[in-house]
Amino acid sequence: MKKIMFVPVLLALAACGGAPSNIDDDKVFFAFDSAEITSGAKKDLESQSLYMKTHKDANVVLEGHCDERGSSEYNLALGALRAGNAAHVMIKDGIEPERIKTISYGKEKPQYLGTGEEVWSKNRNVTTNVKEK
Repeated sequence: MKKIMFVPVLLALAACGGAPSNIDDDKVFFAFDSAEITSGAKKDLESQSLYMKTHKDANVVLEGHCDERGSSEYNLALGALRAGNAAHVMIKDGIEPERIKTISYGKEKPQYLGTGEEVWSKNRNVTTNVKEK
């Protein structure tokens, strides 16, 4: 019975603007040399979870990215940790683990070209890509 009552609540939240209309290419950002989920990133990821709760046909790939500093191996590991931590927030918020895949690009696939802190801070992220079932 609770499950039946829960669905209308989710739909009502979505209708009131609680759930985003699209999470494809959403990003959460990280500090230098960190995979810690900030309170702002957690809020963004929980919003993405709400989208997934109201769009049962959506799966996601969480891509971990890093800036250009450090070795390739280190950044691949850091990107994987970032993506994994983001996935953990969504799973804790009720999203089924089989609906979430993670991948790390480290510094090998920069989303923003250039050098310096402004560009580096944009490249330190986890990007969400939506895949339909």
